[in-house]
Amino acid sequence: MTTESTESTEPAEPAESDEITVTDEAVASLRAAADPRLRELLTALIRHLHAFARETRLTGQEWERAIGFLTATGQTCTDTRQEFILLSDVLGLSMLVEALAGRRAPGATESTVLGPFHMTASPERPLGASIDLLGGGEPCVVEGRVVSTAGIPLPGARVDVWQADGHGFYDVQQPDVQPPGNGRGLFTADGEGRFWFRTCVPSPYPIPTDGPVGALLKATGRHPYRPAHIHFIASADGHAPLTTHIFVAGGDYLDSDAVFAVRQSLVQDFTRVDDPALAREFGVPNPFRRARFDLVLEPS
Repeated sequence: MTTESTESTEPAEPAESDEITVTDEAVASLRAAADPRLRELLTALIRHLHAFARETRLTGQEWERAIGFLTATGQTCTDTRQEFILLSDVLGLSMLVEALAGRRAPGATESTVLGPFHMTASPERPLGASIDLLGGGEPCVVEGRVVSTAGIPLPGARVDVWQADGHGFYDVQQPDVQPPGNGRGLFTADGEGRFWFRTCVPSPYPIPTDGPVGALLKATGRHPYRPAHIHFIASADGHAPLTTHIFVAGGDYLDSDAVFAVRQSLVQDFTRVDDPALAREFGVPNPFRRARFDLVLEPS
């Protein structure tokens, strides 16, 4: 004698997603992710994005415009331009990530954003060389030491430097005007951890405004300017690498940097020096500007 099954052979009805359930369903879809950190990040991303859409009552037209903006941002990126980094910068996200990850031991130099123009390798240069290949600005000598948080010099430390020219442009922005490597240099500290190079005093400049990020700044009534600064990446064996800037004291936009990267400890005097003998020693015209500071690395 056979017993007929009472279970239905009809296919199960598909679950209906709605405003309430779709978030949980999207999160649940990540259960099989092998990487727990990836699962954690995507879970938080989904929950926050969905909360944003609910809070603002995001419309389909608005989301379509946002997708178009992100698409245009990607299409603007090239080998020498990173529009997504620029977007992250102007939204304050780059600085927030740096602040979260860059908390350092007491006494260590504060870190700040990489920026969108570290796009090409800096040429190796001997100590004392000039990175200003065009002579287009006020002459300047930058010198300092790379030391540990204990104040011990770090011989052989590497110091990667890049900056805009005296008119506020990086070499990659003006390939027909500036030679490759202008404003850039990779230096090796001497046996006492010292480094020095010649350059021009940097000037404030606008971040690129001819792309989607520029349109965003205009739409929100924000200016695009960054205060005058020089970028550094310092590294030494046994120590955590440091990405930072120095900013020119007394300059414009120190209180309204378009990418929120100014830290008071990084604002440095570029002192005017009128000393013909010292100018000859450094190989610069007299008078000139001089900036001196230490890059303090924490143990890794």
